[in-house]
Amino acid sequence: MENTKTDGKEEEEEESVVFEIPLGDAAETFNLEKAVCSHGLFMMSPNHWDPLSLTFSRPLRLSLSDSDPQVSTPTTSLFVSISHPPHLPRSLSVRVYGTRCLSPKHQESLVAQVVRMLRLSETDERNAREFRKIAEAAAAEENNSWLTGFGGRVFRSPTLFEDMVKCILLCNCQWPRTLSMARALCELQCELQCKSSGVFVAQAVNATVKNKCNDTAHNFIPNTSAGKESKRNIRASKVTKNLASKIVETETLLEADANLKTDSAHIGRETLESVENDSCARCSSRHGSDSWAPDSLQSQHGIQPGVNKMICNFPSPRELANLDESFLAKRCNLGYRAIRIIKLAQSIVEGRIPLREVEEDCANGASSSCYNKLADQFRQIDGFGPFTCANVLMCMGFYHIIPTDSETVRHLKQVHAKKSTIQTVQRDVEEIYGKYAPFQFLAYWAELWHFYEKRFGKLSEIPTSDYKLITASNMRSKGGQKNKRTKRC
Repeated sequence: MENTKTDGKEEEEEESVVFEIPLGDAAETFNLEKAVCSHGLFMMSPNHWDPLSLTFSRPLRLSLSDSDPQVSTPTTSLFVSISHPPHLPRSLSVRVYGTRCLSPKHQESLVAQVVRMLRLSETDERNAREFRKIAEAAAAEENNSWLTGFGGRVFRSPTLFEDMVKCILLCNCQWPRTLSMARALCELQCELQCKSSGVFVAQAVNATVKNKCNDTAHNFIPNTSAGKESKRNIRASKVTKNLASKIVETETLLEADANLKTDSAHIGRETLESVENDSCARCSSRHGSDSWAPDSLQSQHGIQPGVNKMICNFPSPRELANLDESFLAKRCNLGYRAIRIIKLAQSIVEGRIPLREVEEDCANGASSSCYNKLADQFRQIDGFGPFTCANVLMCMGFYHIIPTDSETVRHLKQVHAKKSTIQTVQRDVEEIYGKYAPFQFLAYWAELWHFYEKRFGKLSEIPTSDYKLITASNMRSKGGQKNKRTKRC
């Protein structure tokens, strides 16, 4: 493990620790760019892919107790960047910022999260190899070279909980809003950290109002045509009331509350800057950005976080479990998803959904019996319908079931000339991709990803500001009939 720092005034800024993760058998075919940029999850906060340095970065939590790292408290996070430099063909280089050293336990926790995200376990490598064999045979017959180029790895989150929440965000929602909700949850996590500093109200309302201004200016969040969604605007004074009711009143909070009672119609940029200066100086939220890289310097190592910046991670179950439903719904624009996420977090914190045991049960292979058992359990979770269940199980390594929705229907119509409907699509995908069993999803996703890149260009090279443009509606042929957006969550 390497400890690096610079001399003089920049010593604190660039302080970091570097260690390597051996790739083992995966070294022969592993490609970091393909492993990361293989699913829309890589575009969702707090993930950040740098196409110039070919570096992936995001905050990762340190496990500070023997309990489940997805639930444990305190939830300390450090900013981590991952690269695959040419001089280390058989290892990944992991740089951890903001620390002089890592204990063996902390390093082990970080390694486990990186291995999960990039699917580097022995089971994942075995699946990737078996899929490539099937894909090579099929490509030789059908001349589909893009099928073998996919790699057989689909990016996922460092924890199952984050995957579960993001799969909820994917359901019944347009892609730009999914990105926005994920970003808002990360902003909220930063605000929750500021709460312990006694300035949570000022920072939270600043983030809410500033985020609302950005969304209005850029027309970032489209209206979702679902009756469940609230259409009402959020007044700054009302947000203040909701927040203040959850926090012990201190002199700092009262002062922030007084400042926030100003008529919302007169809140402008100068006011926002004033509130921000009076709030947590360590919080650094990149509002209006789809990635979650903090204010940084570009270097040979990719993204570097600035000095004294609070790391904004995806919230943990414990951080979400005690939040008020209406506050979470409005703060992150989640609508009806808020109560589902809170109930999920509560079930995990209270031990009714043991995530570690769930993942360990299928660690040695994704059998159909294990899939059926988990699917039955997940269907008991509020908001986990067929689409969400299949997506979560895909993240866990089950590839024989394809999560189907209106985007699948569009793809089959456009590429395979199928007259699919939401009722018949499951039968149709089995007919088309059944020959790739037990990796039907990987074949389907490789094909779908190929056509997205054919339309938009290499997705790993697209700037983060354009992520919101990678939508199903932009994939439809000109003059084609627009499919009704329907997802059976």
